Amino acid sequence: MFEVSNQPPPLEGYDLLGSDVVLREAVKREGAAWAEGELGALGRTLGAPDTIALGFAANRNPPNLRPFDRFGHRIDEVEFHPAWYELLGIAVGAGLHSSPWAKPQRGAHVARAAGTYMLTQIESGVYCPVAMTYGSVPTLKQNPDVAAEWLPRIFGRAYDQRFVPASQKGAALIGMGMTENQGGSDLRTNVTRAEPSGDGSFRLHGHKWFMSAPMCDGFLILAQAPKGLSCFFMPRWTPDGERNAVHINRLKDKLGNKSNASSEVEFHGAYAQMIGEEGRGIPTIIEMSNYTRLDCCIGSSGLMRQAVAQAVHHARHRTVFQKKLIDQPLMTNVLADLALECEAATVLTMRLARAYDEDDEAAQVIRRVMTPAGKFWICKRAPSLALEAMEVLGGNGYVEESILPRIYREMPVNSIWEGSGNVMCLDVLRATVRMPNANEVLSDEIVSAGDKRVTAFAGTLQRRLAAANDEAQARVLVRDLVLALQGALLVKHAPACVADAFCASRLSGEAGGSFGTLPSGLDLRAIAERAAPAH
Repeated sequence: MFEVSNQPPPLEGYDLLGSDVVLREAVKREGAAWAEGELGALGRTLGAPDTIALGFAANRNPPNLRPFDRFGHRIDEVEFHPAWYELLGIAVGAGLHSSPWAKPQRGAHVARAAGTYMLTQIESGVYCPVAMTYGSVPTLKQNPDVAAEWLPRIFGRAYDQRFVPASQKGAALIGMGMTENQGGSDLRTNVTRAEPSGDGSFRLHGHKWFMSAPMCDGFLILAQAPKGLSCFFMPRWTPDGERNAVHINRLKDKLGNKSNASSEVEFHGAYAQMIGEEGRGIPTIIEMSNYTRLDCCIGSSGLMRQAVAQAVHHARHRTVFQKKLIDQPLMTNVLADLALECEAATVLTMRLARAYDEDDEAAQVIRRVMTPAGKFWICKRAPSLALEAMEVLGGNGYVEESILPRIYREMPVNSIWEGSGNVMCLDVLRATVRMPNANEVLSDEIVSAGDKRVTAFAGTLQRRLAAANDEAQARVLVRDLVLALQGALLVKHAPACVADAFCASRLSGEAGGSFGTLPSGLDLRAIAERAAPAH
């Protein structure tokens, strides 16, 4: 029997907050130090071996659709593995679906961002209903009757997996259905009809090409009302306790996000209530989109963190050619570059979260402009980072017992969901044009770092912002906008070794090429060690 040697211990039984210096610093800096105790408890729960095993189990056992019961009655239920329910229970129990709305206070969105950042490292599938519920609250408030009935349930933390009316449960989750077969992102082409019923409610007829987490308790839906495209709230159960007329045609066979169900549905006179003004469905639901786009930044940043943690952990324990792998100069460069990308994504994401806790002029601009910008760039960089982190582990990283294949498959969803890259970049252009103060606010935020390298890069950026009507160059503009703000944040808040490496690589014209190409003369080992999970 051969002896197993030179293998790292599994990365488990650790505190996802306590082992992450970048996240801890951001929580304090951005106003959520009061939440450290609760976040630490969540971090230890998520990092426990049993919880990590739940993530693997949920992904090995994807959900199943049961359109009919054994007698032929239509039921349209989706069954999940018990691991899914247990993980969702952890997330809801921690308030990750609604805590900033249930108990508003300074730093509440930052605290919630830190919690979801840790959640997605262990299992991203359950993050989908959590994110949609979080984003739904501002939209639901536009109908006082719906808000009065549903918000107390949404604020609850007693997750209940049963498919029963929400009035019988201690917490409720909200999904959404916007895109249709013929239109995708072009929502104005939606053909689903909303017919007035005479009692103030509506009946929906049509389809949705993507409706994720179809076992949520209610959904925000876009449909054509008599006065145009409008927003509606559609519960899974009608007020008289009947299953709503929502038929699930099939579950999507997706690249990743395997533990979560994404469905194609049809509405056959489904009960719904209008949210907001009739004919203004997109403006009504757009605020929800901003919050869910923030969650795309959080989700991708969290996945990046787990990929980097796995890579650095492996390299610190693995010996190659008589040296620890992390001590091999070229590998040190690769790990430092990965850590740099992850830290830049994290500091930007947490700065964005703080903007949702504030309401001054700067916060409004950062929310409106930098949320789609951050979603574009962070989500674009994430798959390349996951691939490089997998390569650090070699063959061990390519097999399913490693979490890295799951992370790699998971990465593209946040880039596609809530608007693809082109949609995000065009949205940034619109925002900079419609907000006359945007360029000035962003420039002040960037230049306030007081760093010559960042200021010089910002000068070129300002010229591009002044010509923000060139759609063909929108990706270049948005990339540079994110890099400039990331550079400024790292100069302000990170150790000099991190800020110097970022400015020397990302602001020098390379703008994020192949990982492992950091220039010489930098303290690469210090950057890599900063990213190491304390274990």
